[in-house]
Amino acid sequence: MNQQESIVKRFDHRKYRAAPAVPISDRQWPSRRIEQAPTWASVDLRDGNQALLEPMNVAQKRRMWALLLKLGFKQIEIGFPAASQADYDFARWLVEEDQIPDDVQVQVLVQAREALIARTFEALKGVRRAIVHVYNSTSTVQRERVFGMERDGVTNIAVCGAEWVKEQAGNYPETQWQFQYSPESFTNTEMDYAIEVCEAVLDVWRPTPVNKCIINLPATVESATPNLFADQVEYFCTHISRRDSIIVSLHTHNDRGCAVAAAELGLMAGADRVEGTLLGNGERTGNMDVITMAMNLYSQGIDPELDLSNPDEIIRVATECTQLPVNPRHPWIGELVYTAFSGSHQDAIRKCLRQQRGNEPWQVAYLPIDPADLGRDYRAIIRVNSQSGKGGVAFVLERDYGLNLPRWMQGELAVLVQQVSEAQGGVVDGKTIYQLFVDHFVKDRSPVTLTGYQLDNNGSRDTIDVHINTQGIAQAINGEGEGAISAFIDAWSRHSGQSLKVTDYSEHALEEGTDAEAIAYVQLEVAGRRISGAALDHDTVSASLKAVISALNRDGVQVAEEQSVA
Repeated sequence: MNQQESIVKRFDHRKYRAAPAVPISDRQWPSRRIEQAPTWASVDLRDGNQALLEPMNVAQKRRMWALLLKLGFKQIEIGFPAASQADYDFARWLVEEDQIPDDVQVQVLVQAREALIARTFEALKGVRRAIVHVYNSTSTVQRERVFGMERDGVTNIAVCGAEWVKEQAGNYPETQWQFQYSPESFTNTEMDYAIEVCEAVLDVWRPTPVNKCIINLPATVESATPNLFADQVEYFCTHISRRDSIIVSLHTHNDRGCAVAAAELGLMAGADRVEGTLLGNGERTGNMDVITMAMNLYSQGIDPELDLSNPDEIIRVATECTQLPVNPRHPWIGELVYTAFSGSHQDAIRKCLRQQRGNEPWQVAYLPIDPADLGRDYRAIIRVNSQSGKGGVAFVLERDYGLNLPRWMQGELAVLVQQVSEAQGGVVDGKTIYQLFVDHFVKDRSPVTLTGYQLDNNGSRDTIDVHINTQGIAQAINGEGEGAISAFIDAWSRHSGQSLKVTDYSEHALEEGTDAEAIAYVQLEVAGRRISGAALDHDTVSASLKAVISALNRDGVQVAEEQSVA
């Protein structure tokens, strides 16, 4: 067997089977929209601290707890106190030090085992409100290959767990308890049996519309497309009894990369509540990323009911507690997600931002939300490298220095910036771009310098007397025309014998006020060549004359260089 045959045999799709379809023909979820945020439940502090290489210690748990409260979570799973001394100690600290706000429910996780359930209630003794989350595996593969049980045996585990939870709650009447049950691996459980086992649990707890219980539907391993998960959720919601007495919760995983999509479609299919973690931390590929889903809602004009306005703090605390990095392309809050390097993207963003008004819906190309909502500086939106074009260069100069370059000058400067980027590698900052602009276009001091001018109008035309210094020699030239620039071009042509033509010109103030500095941009045609120049001055006429001189000086340098090469 050769190497290629070995690879084909090892990577063989025929060993897998497609997930079965759900027996639902009149599904309603495809035509629904999400109109409000679900009840969020953070499971960042779950057993094993969501499969970290180094589980969080109590100090880190306290820090994560403080962040979750600050973000606005009202239901927070604090761990598996029966399975971990650190989780037990953390639960006792929360209760004994009165760290749980009145409007927050803590949640604890426990398997359907009597001793573990008793220990769990001990950990919460004295708490005002809490959710006890009991679970057992119900999928076909778990029943047949792990437990070696038929359906009745697995249902008995669930019922016993529900009874032990109810019994223990009766020993602590001072606490307002809410019960939660998960048929673990719900997505790989036959739908009729998922209904059956949950009905058995409901028969023990007997929830009411006033005292609801939570039925959590976990995609413990994401094994199908999000639409199939939505079918499962809708089937469950439309076939379970006591629907008005239960809160249907979702706990999706990201094995196929679709945890957020599955949760969103699951809400459309009838669910009320979503469990997840900040930044999608969790076993294997992770849990549903609450930040991503909440920001998805926000971008659609829906209040996510979480304060995500300071993502840098979220990233800092989460990464320091979990010791896991955040991808710079992470949806919504990654370092580079609002950064454009492409020239066409930069140009579109710049144009849209200039037209965006504060009292209208957000409409900016390539930016689905205003980065300022997340505390992101507009300086990070456009960064210039060798792939950037004139739009990005223009944006940076306008943003950082107030320069509104005409398009013909943008193109010239973009070529220079690209050359620098390719030579040094990576991003070219605003300071470097500005210096390139000055070094190449503002050439009003040598060899020709403007030392003064006198502009007069005789009623029909302007006359100008210009004092220049050419390589240390003072000279006076004069001319006339319609406006200062036209008169100066006439004066220079008489003086030098050159034929000049202004092909484009623009100017603007750099600041507001009477003492604002002005900048002028000019493009000349000199002996068939197009030459650009720019200059700054507090006097607008001086700025325009100096811009012409900059172009002339640049042309003289270029001609000299060409002759030298020849």
